[in-house]
Amino acid sequence: MKITKMSLVAALLIGSSAFAFENTKVSGDVQLNYQTSDAASGYDTIIGNTDGTLFSKDSSAADVAAHLNITSDLLKNDLVSVSAGAGATILTTLGLENQLVSNVWGGSHTAVAPTSANYASALGGAKVEDTWWVNEAWVAIVSGKTTAKLGRMELDTPLVFSEKWSVETNTFEAAVVINQDIPDTTLVGAFVGNGNGTETFGQDGRSNVNGTYGLSVAPIVNGDGQFNTFGTNGAYAVGVVNNSWKPLTAQAWYYNLTSLATAYWLQADLNMDGILAGAQFTSTTVGDGDASGTFAIMAGYEMKDTFTAKLSYSQTSDKGTLHGGNTATNAAKAQSKLYTEAWWNYGQVTTLDTSAINLTVESPVNGIVDLGLYLTMIDHGDKAGATANTKPLETTLTASKSFGPLDVTAAYIYFDADQTNVDASNTIQAYLTLNF
Repeated sequence: MKITKMSLVAALLIGSSAFAFENTKVSGDVQLNYQTSDAASGYDTIIGNTDGTLFSKDSSAADVAAHLNITSDLLKNDLVSVSAGAGATILTTLGLENQLVSNVWGGSHTAVAPTSANYASALGGAKVEDTWWVNEAWVAIVSGKTTAKLGRMELDTPLVFSEKWSVETNTFEAAVVINQDIPDTTLVGAFVGNGNGTETFGQDGRSNVNGTYGLSVAPIVNGDGQFNTFGTNGAYAVGVVNNSWKPLTAQAWYYNLTSLATAYWLQADLNMDGILAGAQFTSTTVGDGDASGTFAIMAGYEMKDTFTAKLSYSQTSDKGTLHGGNTATNAAKAQSKLYTEAWWNYGQVTTLDTSAINLTVESPVNGIVDLGLYLTMIDHGDKAGATANTKPLETTLTASKSFGPLDVTAAYIYFDADQTNVDASNTIQAYLTLNF
């Protein structure tokens, strides 16, 4: 779900929210995601449909996820405080795949080929299994202005982060240290050993529902949520975030994906009397290959409680292999932190030799309903591989409303890939989240 794009500045708060409770706190949510599209994909493709049909079973997907989290203070005195937390995710179709939809939302389901004909007409002859995994299990220690967090957790840094737009969220096994002794400055150091966002096959002979059957519309997590080594031998990250001049937040990050790649990310964001401006630059070098380069700029205006409008532009270089997408999930379709990132069709703005323009307008409409317009225009150059010399267009309209603990969002997405024999598509989505 693309309702809220994660802020880069949130990286400085990794773990700090763990201390906003007293003793023990239990929280979570139950989330239902639904999608229907007239683009042929998933089960439509399996059974040979060349066109999808809105609201038809074979062109629709749904999933239900329950997220449960518990945090607790273990020790607290004048010198140090120790806290711990754990979380679990349960993902189920509730049997919807055999009744109302032929596709699923999350990629962490596994699937088993049938031993009888019972499932021959559903999901390409495979039974989708419910799944669950422990997505968080950590211990955090605070002494003075230094926080250390160790274990399984979410991360939010520019090139290694947890994607939270779908029904499932990838997490990491990592060690993170944050220090704020320097006024208006946050220093971050992290080692990431494992992650579960690479979409590998499931365990025990079961196949990942996305990798084998192509039935997931928004896959992020490995089959059964299993964790694998991040990169080849883990990754190191160091970052500094400074806010000495209050309207301006500047940050710099360096990454070393051991034995694989090095990368850095530079960003500055201005928010002064409603005037918004920003600049980003990132570069990645994989092995002995050429360094990539991607830059983005943004300008906008925010009128409190009325509207926010932003216009941004980005350009990727025609060299290198990674151009700003999340290194923790599917490289070709990973979400990015670029200002121009599309609302739904990730991977387009971070393609080799690509420029993009994004217009974002959001308005609360007198507190009645939150409306959003997101327009992304993309221009793939000569060296953009299979999409070379095409100009995809994505237009998304959203409407969101909260009813106490229930958050409701509806979205309409129009996407034109500008490719021969690929028709423009219309997609309708619904997101229901009950918080507790």
